[in-house]
Amino acid sequence: MAGLVLVAGLALPMVAAQPAHAVPPGTYAYVVNAVDNTVSVIDTSDNTVVDTVTVGDNPFGVAVTPDGAFVYVANDGDDTVSVIRTSDNTVTATIPVGNEPFGVAVTPDGDFVYVTNNIGDTVSVIRTSDNTVTATIPVGNGPTGVVVTPDGAFVYVTNNDTTTVSVIQTSDNTVTATIPVGNGPNDVAITPDGAFVYVTNEGDGTVSVIQTSDNTVTATIPVGTSPDSVAITPDGAFVYVTNSNDDTVSVIRTSDNTVTATIPVGDNPNGVAITPDGAFVYVTNSNDDTVSVIRTSDNTVTATIPVGDRPNGVAIAVVPEPAVPVLTLAKTHSGNFSQGASGTYTLEVGNAGGAGATSGTVTVTDTLPTGVVPTAASGTDWDCTISGQTVTCTRDDTLEPGESYPEITLTVSVTTSASCTFTNTATVTGGGSESASASDPTTVTGGSCDGGNGGGGSILPINLNGIVTAYNNISINNNINSPGASNSTTQNLVNR
Repeated sequence: MAGLVLVAGLALPMVAAQPAHAVPPGTYAYVVNAVDNTVSVIDTSDNTVVDTVTVGDNPFGVAVTPDGAFVYVANDGDDTVSVIRTSDNTVTATIPVGNEPFGVAVTPDGDFVYVTNNIGDTVSVIRTSDNTVTATIPVGNGPTGVVVTPDGAFVYVTNNDTTTVSVIQTSDNTVTATIPVGNGPNDVAITPDGAFVYVTNEGDGTVSVIQTSDNTVTATIPVGTSPDSVAITPDGAFVYVTNSNDDTVSVIRTSDNTVTATIPVGDNPNGVAITPDGAFVYVTNSNDDTVSVIRTSDNTVTATIPVGDRPNGVAIAVVPEPAVPVLTLAKTHSGNFSQGASGTYTLEVGNAGGAGATSGTVTVTDTLPTGVVPTAASGTDWDCTISGQTVTCTRDDTLEPGESYPEITLTVSVTTSASCTFTNTATVTGGGSESASASDPTTVTGGSCDGGNGGGGSILPINLNGIVTAYNNISINNNINSPGASNSTTQNLVNR
């Protein structure tokens, strides 16, 4: 049966591992395969495996950032966490953590990841902005499951070897409470309103319900044998629990904490995750290397999907439309330019914060007005050329959001025919962005722009009042006033 996907009785070919490529927007199930050291990526729209991502040794727990951009995978065998970028399903970071990392949870703001270290009896806190461990918190023995409250204020950790749940206050990462629960607490989930925490107790076949307002156990619910993982529907109405030794999933109605359905699935069900719309539940079956898909409207299995060897954790990621870059362009100069002299422009290309990174060639083009001749253009890692009045500068490296490329310096020669005022406009294109332009009004002084005779400037005020005697014995009495003189212009011819 390996290599086939069973969807409502149809056999479809399984997609082999692919090189990194753009992932279409959609909802995907990320399934960790412990023996394969891989993550299978299932497109939930048709329940096909569309990618297989290699991660660390013996991956187990998995969680997704709230924006769907990254998946964090705990690698139990090499004490690391792999970070998968969902836009192309590539591993972008590998983070050393504690001894045998097991469970993973992300804060609602996406700023921190909490990882339980099962043998280390600690929780590692990873800052997602730079993927560094910022804290290591001692908890109970054998921590496994972990969940963050919807307000991000507290983290609940199941301590499998000490039958307790530790409560961590995220403001200072200290343990503020330790709650006794059933035997062998393994996994934990919280209702969307943050009011109740559900804990699977694999040692006694129950689920403990903790009221978060006072951290007391308000109910203990019998389920199947060896309950393993737990997930709650987005509306908070139902809880789905995998029973690993029964090969079933128990469905608990939260309004009265009763089991309303028991669903047969595959061999040794382990991880469980629910789609954001609450329509489907994905269950990993560790012993038969499959994922069962349960339709919540009638709690029937609608698909069985072959994945990798010994699937464990599963998480659902809504991969968003890829963010596109938004390039900006600024063009400036200092002071006024002068006819017959050189001038300098500075051009800077930026990428708006919150946009996507650029991809491909970015081109800056500046066609200068008549009389302003480009003589040089350069900038770090820019490839600039000049052809007539047009300057073109290109580069291919990625520009991340909120950052800018090194400036371009453009030197021009201002000729005597240059206009006294003009506006120079440059444009940036490419990189996956819409084009952007920048205009820089410029004033020119000197030469004809200061009243010289060469370019239609005004004549300076002068007074000429005198007698000029010519050789032909004719005298000229000149009284000439230019504009601004006090007397009118007269000419007198005197015959001597």
